[in-house]
Amino acid sequence: MSATLRWLPFVFRTVRPCVPSITYRLLSTSLYLQNSSTLENPPKGNPPQNPSRKPPNPPAQESENLETNEASGIFLGTTKRLPEFSLTDRVILVSGAARGLGLTQAEALLEAGATVYALDRLPEPSPDFYRVQKRAAEELGTTFHYRQIDVRDNEGLNKIVANIGDTHGRMDGLIAAAGIQQETPALDYTAEDANMMFEINITGVFMTAQAVAKQMIRFGNGGSIAMIASMSAHIANRGLICPAYNTSKAGVVQLAKNLASEWGQYGIRVNTISPGYIVTAMVEELFKRFPERRVDWPNQNMLGKLSRPEDFRGAAVFLLSPASSYMTGADLRIDGGHASW
Repeated sequence: MSATLRWLPFVFRTVRPCVPSITYRLLSTSLYLQNSSTLENPPKGNPPQNPSRKPPNPPAQESENLETNEASGIFLGTTKRLPEFSLTDRVILVSGAARGLGLTQAEALLEAGATVYALDRLPEPSPDFYRVQKRAAEELGTTFHYRQIDVRDNEGLNKIVANIGDTHGRMDGLIAAAGIQQETPALDYTAEDANMMFEINITGVFMTAQAVAKQMIRFGNGGSIAMIASMSAHIANRGLICPAYNTSKAGVVQLAKNLASEWGQYGIRVNTISPGYIVTAMVEELFKRFPERRVDWPNQNMLGKLSRPEDFRGAAVFLLSPASSYMTGADLRIDGGHASW
């Protein structure tokens, strides 16, 4: 009895590894018998092909009318790289694009092939706007337009957006970047200042998105909307007293989720971008008043540096293009890890 027990572990160790091998041989034999008529007289040259196997179907058509045919060359693995980032023939609006972040993102959209309209309340855009406009026409083969409008003028806003839709017969995207900032302690904030902050940063964004969505639904092509929120939607900034601004940006994040839930049935995606501190001309002026912030702010994130508008070019193209076709109701936080400490 004891001798038998001593042999049992050896038997199990020997038998168990054989099971997969036996199964594999049985399956191989079965497959050979099924295809014996083909294998008996295989053609010379190339290996035998299974006539019952069909070639794979081309990629399914994107909800945003991304063409997938050989003529267009839009297939992964071809000489045309990352075609899902292309915005050729798309019509996209960017509010707050007379300068700063909005203008920088508009230029990235132009480089991706889009026709872009900048909407801003300034009577004239910044001088850099005209550089980008000239580059669009001479280098990029597209066009960049300017329309003066205050996002609080809902009637005028809808009229301009509808006119753009009539001109091109389509509406494909929006970056809602218009917004204002005010640094004031909560105890000193007036109702008038708070209401203006919310009217521009939340209601203005809402009404701009609504005007664009109406045109998207009208033409039935779907589209993508990206709203500029802030890392301040998720945190209270240390040393930066902006209670109304931070609240407004948190409202933008929540607004995007709700619009995404309602407009997904029309093929419209809605997402937000939450930047960290961005060095713009206005922030440079702020550093003159508070020089310590030039040192403190970089030390508050994981990369130890501040961002520039150029750091958000790729995010704009990603969210407005079919590259993000399965992304909606999401927030893309780009803050150097500031809010992840």
